[in-house]
Order: sequence, then structure tokens, then C-alpha cells
Amino acid sequence: MITSVLVANRGEIARRVFRTARELGLATVAVYSDADAASPHVTEADAAVRLPGNTPAETYLRGDLIIEAAQRAGADAIHPGYGFLSENADFARAVDLAGLTWIGPPPRSIDEMGSKIESKRLMAAAGVPTLTELDPAAVTEADLPVLIKASAGGGGRGMRIVRSLDDLPAEIEVAQSEAASAFGDPTVFCEPYLATGRHIEVQVMADEHGTVWAVGERECSIQRRHQKVIEEAPSPLVERIPSMRAELFDAARKAAAAVGYTGAGTVEFIADEAGRFFFLEMNTRLQVEHPVTECTTGLDLVRLQLLVADGARLDPEPPATVGHSIEVRLYAEDPAADWQPQSGTVHRFAVPGVVAEFANPPAHGIRLDGGIVDGSVVGVFYDPMLAKVISYAPTRTEAALRLAGSLAGMTLHGLVTNRDLLVRVLRHEAFLAGDTDTAFFERHGLTRLAEPLAGPPAIAVSALAAALADAAANRATAPVLGRMPIGWRNVASQSTVKRLAHGDDEHEVGYRFVRGALVADGHDDVELVSLRPDEVVLTVAGVRRSFTVARYGAAVEVDSPLGSVALRLVDRFPDPSAQLAAGSLVAPMPGTVVRVAVAVGDTVAAGAPLLWLEAMKMEHQIAAPVDGIVGELNVTPGQQVDVGAVLAVVNIPENTEE
Repeated sequence: MITSVLVANRGEIARRVFRTARELGLATVAVYSDADAASPHVTEADAAVRLPGNTPAETYLRGDLIIEAAQRAGADAIHPGYGFLSENADFARAVDLAGLTWIGPPPRSIDEMGSKIESKRLMAAAGVPTLTELDPAAVTEADLPVLIKASAGGGGRGMRIVRSLDDLPAEIEVAQSEAASAFGDPTVFCEPYLATGRHIEVQVMADEHGTVWAVGERECSIQRRHQKVIEEAPSPLVERIPSMRAELFDAARKAAAAVGYTGAGTVEFIADEAGRFFFLEMNTRLQVEHPVTECTTGLDLVRLQLLVADGARLDPEPPATVGHSIEVRLYAEDPAADWQPQSGTVHRFAVPGVVAEFANPPAHGIRLDGGIVDGSVVGVFYDPMLAKVISYAPTRTEAALRLAGSLAGMTLHGLVTNRDLLVRVLRHEAFLAGDTDTAFFERHGLTRLAEPLAGPPAIAVSALAAALADAAANRATAPVLGRMPIGWRNVASQSTVKRLAHGDDEHEVGYRFVRGALVADGHDDVELVSLRPDEVVLTVAGVRRSFTVARYGAAVEVDSPLGSVALRLVDRFPDPSAQLAAGSLVAPMPGTVVRVAVAVGDTVAAGAPLLWLEAMKMEHQIAAPVDGIVGELNVTPGQQVDVGAVLAVVNIPENTEE
């Protein structure tokens, strides 16, 4: 009987498993890398064991260290979570050989489904519809476009779209590198690429006594870089086509039965608008998006995993699906900058309307499965997902709008995230109509969807609020001025001026007080209602609005119903030596240089790749900003770089024509 569970993972999934384990009266054990030493999952466990190092290869991919940690801490079972070693059959066998309980399917099932190449052949033999698998070495012009995929894992790692045979070798190399880094296995394969489609998956749960549940389906069509961003249950497509659910469930049960599956798993399909579907893969683990199935069925899938691993029987049939649930993945990334991952300190994190954490809402409402808290440091070694925010409501429209409202009102200071993009998608008329597919961002324009919720007017008035709050804070620290209006001067016509930057744009804010009333340059329709260092209330064009202001050093975060705005107070006397030379390429994030494509003296065209950085288990291309000549190259493969480091300088040749 299981009495103590070690979770061989980190972040929100470790916290999620711990929550259920505690409810069952089980002891909990965490493992952590050096980078995760202060993470919430470490402090919440009954015991924690350090895995020396930072990278996945040094820590969470070291099965031997994890098993040793379980034995040292007295755990008798290991839950793998998702990612890392969760679909590694050799690790599952090692857990069994060590006399520990593996909370997952039999190693043989992982083997058979773990290779996406072999699993497709097995599924075809079992009567499950499949796409043709292509040998990368045998791809022809007629096969294009193709999708390169990692055989040993998912989550978008090792996936590349190829539309030209000339690009195939280089893309295979990148895919193999990402696959090896994320899963420890560089094997990749190709399949026909479907530019549009619906990503539908079926949650299965099976026990050791022959019962196989098809618990319900999910739709995960809103994706970026082949990784899911928004997931929901039930699927709008399946709801529209009467016979599709029964056919999907039958195919999923066949898939699970074909490999003697036990525990929780997910059978994934790609479908078209007519309801035809094809097997993609089976994830032999718990899915990131499992909360939407839990909300709509009332189940605790982690509880069932633990009970099934202890030999329990499932009921003959799963519960029915009721209502609608939508989950979004909150990422530390900038969608407008090619999904560039972000790192740094989370100063403040709060989600309004949350009625449950890591558990189903008691009725309807918002559930939060978070991996961060105030003060968390987001590094570069792991996936940039910060949290999952989940809504549950009687209808799909209500679930979408409730979730959008909660996200829009969220406080998240210190990092650029995809929050505004998520809100725009959830409120988009096509999404609300259920018109979703894997090309949603391409069809509706990523540039438009990635725009901040706060437009230029909102940014300008937020900058004014930030300047006024700063003045209020200054007055509070200078008692001699306590009786004087903020911005008081001997010369009444002279404005107080502050400069604040928003991204690459600088806002000059000028204001003064005349007979106690605020006069703000360029804001003739603004009146001051009240003022504190942390809150400014203004009337804008006759509409009263409240702006919450928080300052962290030079960074100023302004939150209001108009949208959240991150500003930076501009140094009045900048250091000239800190100015970058024209043509400098700086590291957008901390990372490791994995490849360099140029040398000093090379002539390059704007947009040409110069080098690649690996951060958060993905490779990121650094391209030439202009046509020119490489004048400096400051890095070599394998070198670690900090954010803002000058990687190279591209010089623009002088025009020698007379």
C-alpha cells in the first residue's frame, strides 16, 4: 500500500499531485534542482531532496538520482508528473526494480506508445485511423509540406514544419537537438503536415482488472509552436457532429487495450471539420490540460492514478460530462516577439475570482493551478509556463467570458506574459463561435491578437498616473512639503516633467497644479479625484477610473480596467558608457549558445541567422538586424550568456560612391 509519494517533477504539477496526496493521507517528497531551491513545490512537501545542478540533464532527467532520493526520504511510490521522465520506460522499470510503486502505465505500454513511429504501426493494426509515417531520409518534393516530430516526447519540442527539401537537413538537426535536450532521445520522424485541423484528444483511465474508461474528450486546437495554449472540454467540434464522440471513444479504448494500458493516459487525434480523425500519439501520463476534464466530470484524476496503482477497481462506467471548462496556459513569453521566452522575478501574482486551487470548484468559478507565487524567480532552464487558469461554467460562452475577465483583472508584475493574447482570443468572435483550428493565429493575425489590451491612450494616461503616484511617494518622504500640493512651484506656469518608457517608446509627462486643480499636458479631459503612492483615481473624459500603481526600483506597474501597463522611469542622467554601438545584437534572455553560423568579416543580409541560443528547452535564432559586415563576434558554442549581453555587432558599410 502506498504511504509516501515522491513527485519526480517540479512546479505546478508537483504542487497538484501533493494536494491530492495530502487529501489521501499520504506523505509527500519533492526533488529540486539548484535553480528550484526556493520554488513553492519544495516548501510545500513534507520532505525535499536536492538534485545538484540546474539543467534537466543534470537533475530531473537523472532517474538514478530520483530513485535514490525516494529511498533516502522513505517514499514508496514515484509519480512522474508530465514531461521529463514521465514517458521513459527504462525509468519506470528502474522504479519497479527498486521496489517502489510506479504511478503510471506498465513499462511495456510506455515502450509501445513511447515511440511515435512504432505506435502508429500498432494503432493501424488495431483499427485506429492513422496518418502516414515518413522516413526523413526518404522525403520527396511530393510529400511536402511535412512535420518533423520527436519520437520520444511532445510539447512542441523537436517539431519543425518543412516546406522545402533544401531546408530539411538543417531543420532535422535542430529538431534532433531539441529532442535530445528535452527527452534524452534525438530520434525524429516525419509525417504529412496538415496546415489546419482540430486537435482532439480523449482522456482514458484503465485499471488492472480490465476496465477501460473513455472519460471525455478535450479540444486543444489553439496552439503556438505546436504547443497547446488553450484547452477545453467538451470539444465544440465533437458537440456539433452527433456520431463523432462515440467513434472517438471507441478508437481511444482500442488504443488503450492494444497495449494493455493501466492508469491515466490521453489518446490524441487530428480531425477535420467533417469529423474525420487520425491518430497522432498516445501520451502515457497525465496531461497538462487534465483540469478541464476534472471540472466537467467531478473526478480527481490524480486520486484515480494513485488508487489504480494500488490495485483498486474502477466503476463500470465513468461519470457523464456536465457544463463546460476552459484552461489557458499562462506563459512567460512575448507573443509579439516570436514567442520569445522571458525570465526574471515575479514581484506580484494574484488572480481574481479564484475559488479553488489544484482542485475542482465547489460549483462554478475559477480554478488556479500555479507554479509561482510572489517573489518566484523564473529562470531559463525549464518550460516558461507559469500557471494554468481554468474556468468552469454551465455554458461555453460563460466559461470563456468568465475566464477572460479573470485574466484581464490579474495582477502579474515583473515579467512579460501572454496574458493579453489569451484575453483577446477568449473574447474573439471566432473563438466564441467554436470556429477554432490549429491555424487560428495565422487566420486571425497574430500581430493583432498579440496587441496589448491597453492601447496608446490607456498607456499615456497610465504614465500620467505613474508620474503622479511617484510624486505622492516623494511627498510622503519629504515632510516639509506635506502641506503643499504635489508639483507646487514658485513659477505657476512651469510643469513638473517626468519621463517614463514603455518598451522602446518614451513618454514625457508634464503636469502642474493651478488653484489645487491638476493641469496635465496633453490631457485636457483629465481631472484628479484622489491620490496615494499606490493608487491614483482620475476622471478621464467624464469617466472615473482607478489606477493601481506599484514600483519596483525603476520599474513601475500600473493596473486598471483599461489594461496593465509596465513602465520604466527613465534615468535623467544616463551613463554614456552604457550606450550600445549601432548594429549590436544583445541576448534577449539568458541562455546557452548552441551554434554560430558566421565569423568576423562575413557579409550578412538582414534577417540572416547569425547564431542560436538555447533557453527553456527551445532553440532561439538570433538574426542580423541589417545588411552589413560582422564586425564583432563575442560568443562561442557552449558559452552561457546573460540577458543584455552583446553577442555580435553588424557594421553597415560606408557608402564609398562619390
